[in-house]
Parts: sequence; structure tokens; C-alpha cells
Amino acid sequence: MSIKINNEIGDITIKSEVVATIAAVSAMECYGLVGMTYKSAKSGLAKILKGEHLSKGVEINVEENGIRIDLFVIVQYGTKLSVVAENIIEKVKYNVETQTGLNVIEVNLNIEGVKVQE
Repeated sequence: MSIKINNEIGDITIKSEVVATIAAVSAMECYGLVGMTYKSAKSGLAKILKGEHLSKGVEINVEENGIRIDLFVIVQYGTKLSVVAENIIEKVKYNVETQTGLNVIEVNLNIEGVKVQE
């Protein structure tokens, strides 16, 4: 799926995978986040995504007045979930809006697991 932006100079097309990658990398920079994940349909277990697969832990929904971003994450045990979630949401929203010029309507954070960091 692509997102189209029209302005007086011309048209811009941004693939939703690009927006998902920006969101995933932005989230990974936040304290308390162990990794991105997705729910496995077979086992129901959350798996940590690595490297170029980070964007699979992000869903982008394009709407008339902007985009909605759903993140699926695993957080570090012992951190305050509300503070970690707020930081991730703010950073993802800011980075996506400044780097793409798109209006982010909301960022939904789905905490799929907690992991003890060694």
C-alpha cells in the first residue's frame, strides 16, 4: 500500500513499508523497549524481530485525514509501562511526522510481552 501526497510542485508516493520502518527504528531508540514483535498465528507466542524485519511489528492504516500506527512490542521487565509507552508513542509520532510530512492521527502500542534483560 502506498500513501500519496499532492502539493503544488507534484505528487509524492511513500510506501507504507517506509513509514513502518521509520516507526520501528524510532521505537527501538526508546529506553525500556526490548524489541518489536508480531503475534504468531500458529503458536500465539511473541517473537522478537531483528534487523530488517523490524517493520513487521508495525501496522499502518491509511485514512482520509492521516495515518494510524499500531506497534507490537516487548518491553523490559522492571520498567514503568506507562512511562515507556508514552515515550515510544511521542517519539514515533514526532519522527514519522517530521520525516514524511504525514499527519499521524494516533499511535497505538500493543505490549505483547515482558522480558528480563541480562
